[in-house]
Amino acid sequence: MVVIVLTACPAGLRGHLTQWLLEISAGVYVGHVTARVRDRLWGRVVELAGPGRALMVYQVRGEQRLSFKVHDHHWHPVDFDGIMLMRRPADPAAVAAAPPTGWSKASKRRRFARRASTRSTDRQEPNQSE
Repeated sequence: MVVIVLTACPAGLRGHLTQWLLEISAGVYVGHVTARVRDRLWGRVVELAGPGRALMVYQVRGEQRLSFKVHDHHWHPVDFDGIMLMRRPADPAAVAAAPPTGWSKASKRRRFARRASTRSTDRQEPNQSE
């Protein structure tokens, strides 16, 4: 079984894929083809994709029983101890925002309260008994 997902690809490529696969949703193609046809279809997808992106998931032998191919996509397949996973790039805003440094507000309040209590006991004059 083969699943191909296209994003922002020319209409000609979409028309070419409908000759071999069923379009079940806009830009999503599914079907059973041989490995030779699958590889040639992927070659056409890469050739005709233009500024668009493409992702193909297909069946293979092995523990996971599937594999991925991507073209001009921001998610990339990564082998993680024998299992293929899709790595999503980190959010630039999350990477840029470093954790705050210094003391928390609660810690500052506790330290201030401790200092204030030790200062007040130091300032008290000893009782002078007569």
